[in-house]
Amino acid sequence: MQLTDSLGRQINYLRLSVTDRCNMRCFYCMPAEGIVKKQHGALLSYEELLLIAETAVAIGIEKIRITGGEPLVRRGIVGFLAMLAAIPGLRHLALTTNGLLLAEMAADLYKAGVQRLNVSLDSLQPQTFSTITRGGDLQRVLAGLAAAERAGFPPPKINVVIMRGINDAEVIDFAEMTRAHGNPVRFIEYMPVVKEKGWQRYCISGDEILQRITAHYPLEPVDKGPYAGPSRDFRIPGARGSIGIITAVSGHFCSECNRIRVTSTGQAKGCLFSDAKTDLLPWLRTPDRKGLTEVLKSIVSGKPERHDISPDGYTHKNFKMSQIGG
Repeated sequence: MQLTDSLGRQINYLRLSVTDRCNMRCFYCMPAEGIVKKQHGALLSYEELLLIAETAVAIGIEKIRITGGEPLVRRGIVGFLAMLAAIPGLRHLALTTNGLLLAEMAADLYKAGVQRLNVSLDSLQPQTFSTITRGGDLQRVLAGLAAAERAGFPPPKINVVIMRGINDAEVIDFAEMTRAHGNPVRFIEYMPVVKEKGWQRYCISGDEILQRITAHYPLEPVDKGPYAGPSRDFRIPGARGSIGIITAVSGHFCSECNRIRVTSTGQAKGCLFSDAKTDLLPWLRTPDRKGLTEVLKSIVSGKPERHDISPDGYTHKNFKMSQIGG
């Protein structure tokens, strides 16, 4: 079954958040303090999350990515992932993590059936990494990357939010990872989630990132697979890993959007930067698979044409990325 929205875009990808909690405090994702954590009862149970996943796959979703917060901090996550991997018709199960717990958990994640890992890693310099994450330990993350490959995973995809004056001097170092280690690397433009005055000072366009890389290496375009996200992909000739550019600010990719997302409290969104959301709890707390099917279809059909972020500003309400799902 193929799931399409009102604009003819095929929607085959669900981002499913399992928690709003995180063991880091990246400054572009959440404030240093003052975060009100959701009570345990406010989070969807694993049974409810599984019902969403099964229903979504039944109507045409083929890829599910588990997000947070940091999904590995939720107790029982490995068993839940194994249940997801067993859903008939699910073709691709991935997980995004900050990597702090990966060294201890990589082998169990692989055995559970997770096929691909994305690791958020914004600096290869210990002090810069600690500054961005407000105290994170870079060596633990690097140990997690190595453990993932020992467990059998392909080289994890590295997500890098590039910020001028913070980590932009490392663009070439990250590009080199695609050659030296085979990691796919995605450079993500800084996206404002709160109305911080002067947020544009951090922004580096995807085109500028590419210019910096091509000053050192030739690049060739790469064809994306059917479950790929919105990045423009390239490869340094001979490298095992690819280089992706995600231009949410300087160049909209909305015409290629293939996803919906559900937060850890059951709020479904057709677009990360839209204020529109649908509460799924009425179809979850008293399980109603038929009703849930119809509401998920309505979320797909109601996906907006595009978001409104540009270098000039945006109109969406403030939110914390950890509470939506990265």
